[in-house]
Amino acid sequence: MGKRIVFLDYMRMIACFMVIMVHSCEFFFIDGADIGIRTLSDGFWVSVIDSALRCSVPLFVMISAYLLVPIKGAVTVFFKKRFVRVLVPFVIWSLLYAVLPVIWGGMDGSEASASLIRLAYNFNDASGHMWFIYMLIGLYLFMPVISPWLEKAGKRAERSFLLLWFASSFFPYLRVSVGYVYGECYWNEFNLLWYFSGFLGYVVLAHYIRKYLTWSRKLQAVVGILLYVTGYIITATIWYGRIPGSSTLQELELSWRFCTPNVIFESLGAFMIIQSVFKGARAENRMVSEISNLSYGIYLMHIFILGAVFRVVGPMGLTTPVTIIITGTMTFAICCILSKLISYLPYSKYIIG
Repeated sequence: MGKRIVFLDYMRMIACFMVIMVHSCEFFFIDGADIGIRTLSDGFWVSVIDSALRCSVPLFVMISAYLLVPIKGAVTVFFKKRFVRVLVPFVIWSLLYAVLPVIWGGMDGSEASASLIRLAYNFNDASGHMWFIYMLIGLYLFMPVISPWLEKAGKRAERSFLLLWFASSFFPYLRVSVGYVYGECYWNEFNLLWYFSGFLGYVVLAHYIRKYLTWSRKLQAVVGILLYVTGYIITATIWYGRIPGSSTLQELELSWRFCTPNVIFESLGAFMIIQSVFKGARAENRMVSEISNLSYGIYLMHIFILGAVFRVVGPMGLTTPVTIIITGTMTFAICCILSKLISYLPYSKYIIG
């Protein structure tokens, strides 16, 4: 077993907490499938808090890539380890989200049946956070393809890929202003930079950082802060500014998309900050490493807990930011405890990874 990379434990714990906080904000701007911002103050606080956390998902991707690529050893062994840990719990929790709401009256039998059928091809409304697992599995499938290239390409080639990837991240904004771009049309969604776009860029970025970024911790922290703050300000400003003119969540959340230039800045900055702060930690923090190990289970179950916590905290009449913070923090703590308790069960790896 290789030496544990301590700063990644801190990063995984922070990213896991960020995801829960992001979903805690949803009570103040989502109403079913529609925009549900009740007051401009709610919109402001959602913008301030949620926009600061958009790097959560990219950080998870970068952590996996930092540890896994280029793949060493047999590809079959890699797939067995990844999919036993990821795929089986994913299936179990998808089924639970599809059927358990029947018990507390969240859906009737016909809705549960429809949810089970839907699982054959996608996630359900009650388990919207499962989109991430589909994407992650897709990256796992592609890692053996890109690994030989990463081993041989060199610094300049990786940098060229990342520049093209960064250029592709502007496309969501271009589509808003000019429509289809660079070869896109209704019969072809695969634009000029399609093969350099998406979450694969974060995989290459993590490998580039691990192999080629040799800055001092101080320089890395300073650059990281500048990148993060720049990305955050752009993300929050655009989101808040789009509240009056947006009629759908898709329109409103333009600057929150994970593969936009502002979120790339935020994600790279956050990665560099956390790495620079915790890279000097020689010994493992037992609680941090435990939460890191349990993070997948925490992620899978947290939507169940989040709704229950908000039903308690929401009616207390607290301010919007305080409600969001308390709801997210309590949910995170409860999920940590439940995941730890489940870990004592036989075959718990098939439940929480």
